Amino acid sequence: MLLEEDPSTLIRHTISNFNTQPDRLAIARISESLSTLAQARDLRIREAETSLKKLSRQLSTLSNQHNELTSTHSSAAHASEISRLDTQKFRIAKSASDLEMETERLQSQLDELNARLQELEMQGVEGGEGNEGVRGGDGGVEDEVLLRLKVYRSLGMELEREGNDGEFNRVVLRNDKRSDVHVVKIDGGFSRFFYANYFWQNL
Repeated sequence: MLLEEDPSTLIRHTISNFNTQPDRLAIARISESLSTLAQARDLRIREAETSLKKLSRQLSTLSNQHNELTSTHSSAAHASEISRLDTQKFRIAKSASDLEMETERLQSQLDELNARLQELEMQGVEGGEGNEGVRGGDGGVEDEVLLRLKVYRSLGMELEREGNDGEFNRVVLRNDKRSDVHVVKIDGGFSRFFYANYFWQNL
């Protein structure tokens, strides 16, 4: 009977009836694949850890820079500086506009004075006509001086000199619009440009 046989014999006969070699090969391949996957996973984990450490260092550096910039930058100071620059810009624009208006005014005065001078030259000092009344005769130099004095007086400038034959060394500036009178002594201490500029400003 079957049960009367030796169990070891039965086991050997049973094993011999099964073909386990393909299963063993499949298990070996699966084990090898699992090992390969484990190695690949470990490699990716190490790469990710390296990248994470690098990003952490960059984040720390950027955070320090941000904190430094934040500590040195003041919003109130920035707003104050912007306001100051805006005020300065408006002042410069106003100064430029005032200078342009002053230039136009002086140009208008210059045109009027040129026209007045031409009219005076045509009329002559003594009321004559043409340039002969100004330059003609033995008194040409004197007439020229008188013409200049007349032009200066028409501008509100009166020249005074020391004695009858002295040089003109004082200028009296009269501004009827502002009711101002300035007396300027010309002693050679300043340049002609300074005096001319001062006279124009106070006419």
